Amino acid sequence: MTSVVVLDYGFGNVRSAVRSLERVGATVELTADPRAAAEADGLVVPGVGAFAAVMKGLTAVNGDQIVERRLAGGRPVLGICVGMQVMFDAGDEHGEHTDGLAQWPGLVDRLEAPIVPHMGWDTVEAPVGSVLFEGIEDERFYFVHSYAARSFLLGTDEPASSRFKPPLVTWSEHGGRFVAAVENGPLSATQFHPEKSGDAGAQLLRNWLTTL
Repeated sequence: MTSVVVLDYGFGNVRSAVRSLERVGATVELTADPRAAAEADGLVVPGVGAFAAVMKGLTAVNGDQIVERRLAGGRPVLGICVGMQVMFDAGDEHGEHTDGLAQWPGLVDRLEAPIVPHMGWDTVEAPVGSVLFEGIEDERFYFVHSYAARSFLLGTDEPASSRFKPPLVTWSEHGGRFVAAVENGPLSATQFHPEKSGDAGAQLLRNWLTTL
């Protein structure tokens, strides 16, 4: 069976993530042990709450190094909600600027919408060729967030003839467009919660497991 570590650093809806991954066929361990995280087929980085608090929790268990080493070796990582946001350069919440893991350029900041947070079921705009959204392109997913990346810069300046494969970016909208998911080599992430998104979320997790 496919082995997955859900990174345990004191933040995130970890029990729901563990149960959801087990239901779709993975063997799951909840731990911050670096060796287990390195050896698992997949690593999930969950996250809820504030960007700064999540980064503090991650660095306290060397989660930043764990993620960096896995990605350097081409080992799959899936970020969920704030676990996706921290993959960007930085977050700006309540005027507090916090450095992220800097896997992608860009800033996570507050949504510009009449109602914040963005909470509930919403559609997404998945790109052609998406593996995560194969067969569920028209489904709704469960969001609960006040902040997001509202642009995605990596790969946008690559010429059409480039051998570099640009990331696949999925978008959604709440007062304006924001990044709902990214597929970028071994690093994938979703702003919404697949573990709270019913059958569609379960299928997305199955799709991710096929990449491991």
